[in-house]
Amino acid sequence: MSRIQKTFQKARDEGRARFVAYICAGDPDYETSLEVARALIESGTEVLELGVPFSDPLADGLTNQLAADRALKAGMTQEMVFQLVRDIRKFSEIPIVFYTYYNLVYFHGVENYVKRAKEAGVDGLLTLDLPPEEADDLLQACTKHDLETVFIIAPTTPAERIRRIAGVTTGFLYYVSREGVTGERADLAADLEERIAGIRAETDVPLVVGFGVSRPEHVAAINAYADGVVVGSALVNCIKRNLDQRDEILPELRAKMKDLCSGFDLKK
Repeated sequence: MSRIQKTFQKARDEGRARFVAYICAGDPDYETSLEVARALIESGTEVLELGVPFSDPLADGLTNQLAADRALKAGMTQEMVFQLVRDIRKFSEIPIVFYTYYNLVYFHGVENYVKRAKEAGVDGLLTLDLPPEEADDLLQACTKHDLETVFIIAPTTPAERIRRIAGVTTGFLYYVSREGVTGERADLAADLEERIAGIRAETDVPLVVGFGVSRPEHVAAINAYADGVVVGSALVNCIKRNLDQRDEILPELRAKMKDLCSGFDLKK
């Protein structure tokens, strides 16, 4: 089995969701980003989503838009993102998923991009603005080079389309728990349990839940129903708050991870 498949098989065997952490590659600079990845992995992250910095990240809220902007201003390039993966692979075999946009894939040539990502050590590709109906080239390249695919399901996705999306997903499904863009929220959607049950009725592909997760009780609620819980903005904000005192980034991240992971021990 692949790293992703092994991770989610373990989730089901243990009856506990995996912790999926998002960071933007190169935020606020290359070396700090590498140490952030190391700190997250050492603190309990079980799947790492690396955002590929892009000038027009339309699915992202302000927190992650600013992270991408910081990375780009620090000189981050696609080649450096591949190198970041190679450097992470020197100390970890954690599943790594690129969180990216199709423009970045298409610009480099779809098959070339997928091949290079796989060679660098990437396990899966989540291309946010690419619907399955337009994804034939990417799907073929991912099959050829053994890179797993991740697609998004929204609260408004009907059952027939859930089945279609699941049918081309080889890694895991990413359920966006709220309409809109990424960002911390005070509460999860009130109908989360019902929505997840609806997805489960259509497919047994591993399911992770994200967008708005920022508190231990959120982790606890998602842990009761899903295979993975995704935290992004709450972690990226630890970087943002310490840009003027960068030696405080890692301690705050570790503290935030400890707080969030305590949710696995809470009752829903």
